[in-house]
This record gives sequence, structure tokens and C-alpha cells, in this order.
Amino acid sequence: MAWIKVISMEEAKGRLKELYQKYLEPAGVVDNIMNIHSLNPKSMKTHYELYAHLMRGKSDLSRAQREMIAVVTSAVNKCHY
Repeated sequence: MAWIKVISMEEAKGRLKELYQKYLEPAGVVDNIMNIHSLNPKSMKTHYELYAHLMRGKSDLSRAQREMIAVVTSAVNKCHY
């Protein structure tokens, strides 16, 4: 597994701190897939917006169908996300 430097929530300042607070999960953590963008908050925001649009934006597919596609794609790619 690759190692990517990240800025922790405790070390975050400014815009990154704001984004961490915005993307905080109910469990009190920010998903690792978002943490990898900590050195570039603009890419974190853009990644989240793309994901939100694909999963919750206007579409002929239901939310359940989109989630099923994501699960199958992750399983085929052996990705735990």
C-alpha cells in the first residue's frame, strides 16, 4: 500500500480545517479517501463535489442503483472503498 503524507485534523488550519469539519463523518473521522487531499484543500473540495454530484445529483439512476454500481466496481477492483 502506498504511503501518502496527510495533515491530521489536529494540525489542520484555515481552509483545510473548515473542510475537515464539513466532511466529518458521524463516527468523528474524515474518510481516508478525503484525507489524502489534505496537502491540497482545493482538490479535496473538488473530489467531494464530484462524488456528491455522482451519488446524489440529478440522474436517471436511483441512489440505490448508484450505490450498487459503486459496490460492484469496488469488489471487482478489490478496493475496500
